[in-house]
Amino acid sequence: MANEIKYLSLGGLNCLPWLIHGFGLADFKLEDLKVHPELASFQPVEMNQEHSTRVLVIEQQPESKVSADGLITSRPGLLLIVKTADCLPLFLVDIEQRVIAAVHGGWRGTGGRIVEAAFELMRKSFSTRPERTLAALGPAIEARCYEVGQEVYDFFLRQGFPADGIFLSGDKPGHFYLDLRAANRWLLSRVIGLPAENIFSLELCTFCRPQLLSHRRQPADPARLINFIGIKN
Repeated sequence: MANEIKYLSLGGLNCLPWLIHGFGLADFKLEDLKVHPELASFQPVEMNQEHSTRVLVIEQQPESKVSADGLITSRPGLLLIVKTADCLPLFLVDIEQRVIAAVHGGWRGTGGRIVEAAFELMRKSFSTRPERTLAALGPAIEARCYEVGQEVYDFFLRQGFPADGIFLSGDKPGHFYLDLRAANRWLLSRVIGLPAENIFSLELCTFCRPQLLSHRRQPADPARLINFIGIKN
């Protein structure tokens, strides 16, 4: 196990000695957390992900899964889990207060501005500042593989997103290609105020790469990618 690549990480976060994070590949399972030498000591925290904009602050391991699509903690030893299979896993790291957030960014959550809700809760609860916050964007379905309908386009515009840079015209009238990564980058930089150099991204498409999982490619497969972030003891 130790010699196998089971998850990917971003160099911009790897430089923090107190932090651990990863974006799991298709063969990385929840059970692997218990045996991986760097992760076995952590207490995993799972969400019942509902494509909502609900974000919670937790300071101890819940007895069961929590109904939310975003989690925030300052407690070492907790491992925040986000499961994806085309949606965008997104982490926020307050390097000043040592606070982390894990966010599930599907089209509903992204359009509902969940990453903004997560940051605002960090700011309110821990005095988090954008200039001292890092963001990490994991693998997700890319725009040219993610066609959506008019109702999704209209929803984003009602929520204040610009169409330019986030949507491309689809192949049929009333259809568009949605760039989840660009939408969240816009929120992070233009709304929240993170400097561009604080935003890191794995530019990998879940639909195109067989080592990742995609609901659109394999809709009958219930498996999900395991993405995680935690503060070391």
